[in-house]
Amino acid sequence: MPLDLAIILPTLNERGNLAPLVDRIAGAMGAQGWEVIIVDDDSRDGTADEARALAQTDPRVRVIQRIGRRGLASAAIEGFCATAAPYVAVMDADHQHDPALLPAMLAALQAGEADIAVASRFAPGASTDAWSAPERERLSAFANGLARKLTGVDLTDPMSGYFMLQTARARALVPRLSGIGFKILLDLLATADTPMRVKEFPLQFAARLSGESKLDRAVLFDFLAGLYDKTLGQVIPTRFALFGTVGALGVVVHFAVLSALLFVLGEGFALAQTGAVLVAMSFNFWLNNWLTYRDKRLKGWGRVLRGWLGFCATCAVGAFANVAAATFLEAQGVLWALAALAGILVGSVWNYALSSRFVWGRF
Repeated sequence: MPLDLAIILPTLNERGNLAPLVDRIAGAMGAQGWEVIIVDDDSRDGTADEARALAQTDPRVRVIQRIGRRGLASAAIEGFCATAAPYVAVMDADHQHDPALLPAMLAALQAGEADIAVASRFAPGASTDAWSAPERERLSAFANGLARKLTGVDLTDPMSGYFMLQTARARALVPRLSGIGFKILLDLLATADTPMRVKEFPLQFAARLSGESKLDRAVLFDFLAGLYDKTLGQVIPTRFALFGTVGALGVVVHFAVLSALLFVLGEGFALAQTGAVLVAMSFNFWLNNWLTYRDKRLKGWGRVLRGWLGFCATCAVGAFANVAAATFLEAQGVLWALAALAGILVGSVWNYALSSRFVWGRF
């Protein structure tokens, strides 16, 4: 049989889920006409090795192991570009998405009933009873409502991670996709020049088979960052905007700590300023690590400590560049306020460039 469908499974620490899921996909799709592309973000539990072991005995399984790159959206994009199948599906590897929907979704697309098929957790007939995560359900409901208002996409579940479309259409949109975070479906729908015809399939959203979810409260931040990227990302790069926002919050923290040490504890200015700088830099490092560089988050005490020291060092260099630029401009007759703002901008760009390279990047 010809190859009809590629099923992309973005993975991070899903070793125990792979073999049972491939068996379930085979049970739903039959013996031929499909392939599974496992795009693994260098999992520590050996997911990529398990995928290669499966591929040794099953030619329908292929593996992409990514080093230094993370994120479901970007994994899906790499999967789009790695298959010759005319149709491509994206689904989770944790067994929360039911493979039994795949044949009906594929049939709808092949019959021209829709441009994209979406498995919805909230369509009539769907269920999330097995999810047992009220907080996540509320978060999804909020994000879905916001997505519909901001993008005009009329779906019951625009935040679904389980969908299917023509591979050629997906690849045509790839150069304009943001590739940020977890919500690739919303990115595809918002990027298309003309609204896609959508057909929803009610999903019985199941409990995770094994392992732990990689999504945390920062997933909503990823969603908002993706919306920003689709609207203003061409003017100010999204990650730099996030970095600058964290820096602005750090200024608030700095003055709060400085005021407390000066006026509440009665410390001298030099000691109070030193303490405020250390607290603000630590706050900025923590928030950037959790949000701005979420896809490159440092984990483990050793890596976090080295990252914090590197971040403090880059901030010291940025502070010097700030003062030098501002002093030079003020000496040339530029209004002091404008000179100060220019210094802040220079320091921010410097800090962003060095941090991206030497704290959350690769040498």
